[in-house]
Amino acid sequence: MQTYLNPMDKARRNLLIGASSLALGVAVGGHSTANAESVAPSTTRARTRLVLLGVGGGRTSWRGCGCGGISSAVVVGDDVYLVDFGRGWLDAYFACGLGSPGAATLPGGLDTLRTAFITHLHADHVVDYSELLLFGATDGVPRRKSPVQIYGPGSVPAAQTAFYADRQRSELISPDRPQPGTRDMTEALYRGFASDLNDNITDSGMPNPHRYIDVHDIVLPEGLNASFANPAPGMRPFPIYRDENVLVSAILVNHRPMFPAFAFRFESADGVIVFSGDTTKCDNLVELAKGADILVHEAIDLDWATSLFPQPLSLAHAAKLRHLKQGHTEATKLGEIASAAEVKTLVLSHLAPPTLPESKWLSQIHGFDGRIVVGKPHLMIGL
Repeated sequence: MQTYLNPMDKARRNLLIGASSLALGVAVGGHSTANAESVAPSTTRARTRLVLLGVGGGRTSWRGCGCGGISSAVVVGDDVYLVDFGRGWLDAYFACGLGSPGAATLPGGLDTLRTAFITHLHADHVVDYSELLLFGATDGVPRRKSPVQIYGPGSVPAAQTAFYADRQRSELISPDRPQPGTRDMTEALYRGFASDLNDNITDSGMPNPHRYIDVHDIVLPEGLNASFANPAPGMRPFPIYRDENVLVSAILVNHRPMFPAFAFRFESADGVIVFSGDTTKCDNLVELAKGADILVHEAIDLDWATSLFPQPLSLAHAAKLRHLKQGHTEATKLGEIASAAEVKTLVLSHLAPPTLPESKWLSQIHGFDGRIVVGKPHLMIGL
């Protein structure tokens, strides 16, 4: 795939990768699964780095296992680019040291957040989005010279949501607009919390959050035949954001029936980090991840998924198991995906379940000679 930003010279990139790997206490280079790396949460001061804020996927707290909800960050210099607003992202943001200097005191700290991206609108990816909208004023977002930019899926017109069976319509929330997008979701949250926000504006002198948070629905390329029935047609990655630090490109992935669902590619002068979002095995994801330094990919253990539901399966259990199998990527396929994309490092995240022993995850990955890391909260990897 085309690289949009001028990459740094190979020698300097290798030097930084080596330095950050030493900071993690691991070696650089290809491995078999037998000696895949076990990386503990750590710190690195590489200019561009991946930070995992939380690694648990799904509509659950995982009974307080400490995995955090799904949220990650790309840090370039002093700027932070967030991917998804899973459970506990804001506390993890500060725990990982991503806040500005003096973030230990109020108000302030979150002014380092420059842009955020939402892969799709399942609750585990946006459940704590409201923290940015409601706590952002106290935590320093208005200090920024320019608003925080938010990019996420757009709304789907009701006429295109025929996949909802007629018998389900009476049960739907907002049946005339069953698939609102990121901007609509944001405005609905503002309305729902208007009592608090208006009190903060009138009593505490805080600005209206529209002044410091700017939300964008991602617009799909013209002529793309994408729909609930065809959620990830073959396509080229398309740019959705660019500044002096990064170019971010998106591509549709298959997380049926959730549509649209995106994967994101971050290109800095130091290298490339790709996030799969939630997806089954998907050619578009391989296209997006070609040659990436790091691929952060979701993972599900199918033995665990199958064990959740007693036999014989009820209709509801069968539907849920079908989604787990058809909307996610089983760990046994990750080696093939990473190899096809020719990535250097594969990082497992959005773990289902996050309580599975690391050795069980690693035992399922075959056919990839690069570095393999099972994600943990607060893990940092530098480029």
